[in-house]
Order: sequence, then structure tokens, then C-alpha cells
Amino acid sequence: MANIKSAKKRILVTQTKALRNKMTKSAVKTAVKKVDAAIAANDKELAKAELLKATSAIDKAASKGVYHKNTASRKISRLNLAVNKMA
Repeated sequence: MANIKSAKKRILVTQTKALRNKMTKSAVKTAVKKVDAAIAANDKELAKAELLKATSAIDKAASKGVYHKNTASRKISRLNLAVNKMA
């Protein structure tokens, strides 16, 4: 355990940020699963609506630094490709 005050604070700050990152990643994964479920159900309108929400969640995660911008771009691109292949 840390003895120095600044080290103790760093531990607390790191825990807080790790929890926030975990929540954000979880929200993104949930949004992606909803898009995948709509694709599996062959419901194009629902898939497009969920794609919009998932894209927003991924972009927010990238802007907060949870995902690298290229990772976010790749995830969005793959989701778009999957939805567009439905027709």
C-alpha cells in the first residue's frame, strides 16, 4: 500500500478512471450486440436504428480515449458493412 499522499490519490484516480472505462466499453458492447441481434432477426429498420446508437456510443468512447480512433473507426466500419449486407 502506498504511504505517500500523492500515490494514494493516484490509486483512487486510477480506480475511478478504470471503472468509467469499463462502463463505457460495456455500453459499446451492449450496443453492438443489439445491432447483431437485429441483423440475426433480419430486421433492417431496427438494425439501422441500433446502428445509429452504436455508432454514437463508439464515437463517444473514442473521444474520451477509451478506444483508439482507428479501433473505433474499424468497429463502426464493420457494423456498417454488416447492416448494408442485409439487403
